[in-house]
Amino acid sequence: MKKRILVLGAGFGGLEISTMLSEAFGDGVDVTLLDKSDAFTFGYSKLDVMFGRTTPDAVRMPYKRIAKPGVRFLQETILSIDPVARRVTTDRGTHEADFLVVALGADYDFDATPGLADATEFYTVAGAARLGKVLPTFTKGRVLIGVCGAPFKCPPAPSEATLMMHDYLTTRGIRSACEITFLLPLETPVPPSPETSRALLAAFAERNITFVADREVRSVDTQRRIVTVDDGGEFPYDLFLGVPVIRAPKVLEASGMTENGYVPVKPRTLETRFPDVYAVGDCARQGTPKAGVFAEGAARAVATALIARLRNQAAPVTHAGKGTCYIEFGAGRIGAVDVDFFSNPDGPTGTYYEPSVALRADKEHFGSSRRARWFGLSQ
Repeated sequence: MKKRILVLGAGFGGLEISTMLSEAFGDGVDVTLLDKSDAFTFGYSKLDVMFGRTTPDAVRMPYKRIAKPGVRFLQETILSIDPVARRVTTDRGTHEADFLVVALGADYDFDATPGLADATEFYTVAGAARLGKVLPTFTKGRVLIGVCGAPFKCPPAPSEATLMMHDYLTTRGIRSACEITFLLPLETPVPPSPETSRALLAAFAERNITFVADREVRSVDTQRRIVTVDDGGEFPYDLFLGVPVIRAPKVLEASGMTENGYVPVKPRTLETRFPDVYAVGDCARQGTPKAGVFAEGAARAVATALIARLRNQAAPVTHAGKGTCYIEFGAGRIGAVDVDFFSNPDGPTGTYYEPSVALRADKEHFGSSRRARWFGLSQ
């Protein structure tokens, strides 16, 4: 009898697990992939949408394109999870599994920051599209990029948005009529890599961008156009780009799987405290940042372990806690940082690669290779 593997969430983690299991077993395994959405979008695509480089429709990859032996995708909304019985109830029915993998990501918590729901943000596709319509009408004033708390998704993205905003305003010939301020609730832009942080800080200084470290947005007054930060300070703005805080989906909290907001796992194996239940990505406390590349790495570790178990082999410990983040520096150049969270007992380390046009090809390959691998879309 085929083993039933239920994967909750079709982001980086769920897509990679499903692909690896299909590659290993084909129709010999029964993988059900659930997601409430009908399409996948790379997080970095939202910046391109915001700055008018592409459209929301162009960056969507419909899940109906998934055609892998042994894998079926179902667009359903999860209503409850019983991790003990490995039973999941959705708006369409009930699913039971021999192995359950939770890869639901994190939800944006707009209510955690008063006023943010009425403000402009670029972390959802809809928000980026709305800003894409606002930006051409902006001609002068104070631009404020503000992060509402940590952890937040894709740590380099606010820095990228800041530098790309400089380019955008410069191209339009209005940069001299604008101020750009970046508020970040971290001491440096990329804490695991001091070299990357120094490069970003130098880029901000070179472009006359004000960087305010260790401050998080606590509220947004859209009528007065003022942001209040955690020390009580106020920052007026004419154009605000908000980065919302995140939380694990409420259905996970209701299931009893979370502690202090996220699902605790063993960092090396991604096992939860429930037998044969794993959690990967932004919903889990897996010891790495909330970014797709780290969800994918965790997913590969879980898939490798499940493949070994289904073959009655010893399950290896494979989660390396490593990932590469590409960083838009503007002017067509992209930098990169390889981050390693587990190898050094003294803490995470990062290897920085200076911005270049050549690294843009690497980033494009990162996207095209996954489009081909997960969706069968040509590179």
